[in-house]
Amino acid sequence: MKILTFEKLKSTQTLALDLAKKGEKPFTVVLAKEQTSGYGRKKNFWYSPRGGLYFSVVLPPLKIENLEILNILSVFLLAKILKENFKLEPMVKLPNDLYLNGKKIAGVIIENVIEGEKVKFSVMGIGLNTNIVEFPKDLKEKATSLKIELAKEVDNRKILKEILKTLKNLLKPLF
Repeated sequence: MKILTFEKLKSTQTLALDLAKKGEKPFTVVLAKEQTSGYGRKKNFWYSPRGGLYFSVVLPPLKIENLEILNILSVFLLAKILKENFKLEPMVKLPNDLYLNGKKIAGVIIENVIEGEKVKFSVMGIGLNTNIVEFPKDLKEKATSLKIELAKEVDNRKILKEILKTLKNLLKPLF
């Protein structure tokens, strides 16, 4: 698995989509320490300051009938990792959000390129609020982070490795 790491990007999703269009191999990861134009479903802005975990993964072509379950599986995968690694009880808000104590802690976006009846590729973007200490006024009541909830920093690299390993194993039957 190749991980391309950047200090700051507009969006990991945008770069990963561009790379996939140019033939980048499946399971290439685009990781940024900060995003200036991160986005989620319906192109909603995703607050992405330094400290969070923001990445996108180029996925191999899925069977077209499995596209709708891909998003749901990925959100449950994140919930499982938070529960097992941090003893937290996240709530999944379908189709693509994860909440903790009533506040959003993570989101997933999946964009697919389809030609005819075949999926050419998919790119999955994940934003996980890990080591964010404070949110802007308009997000204070809506968003949280692992650091706020656990009162300690977490290791973004370790969480990334865990997510990628679990993602690869979980999604094998869908390709």
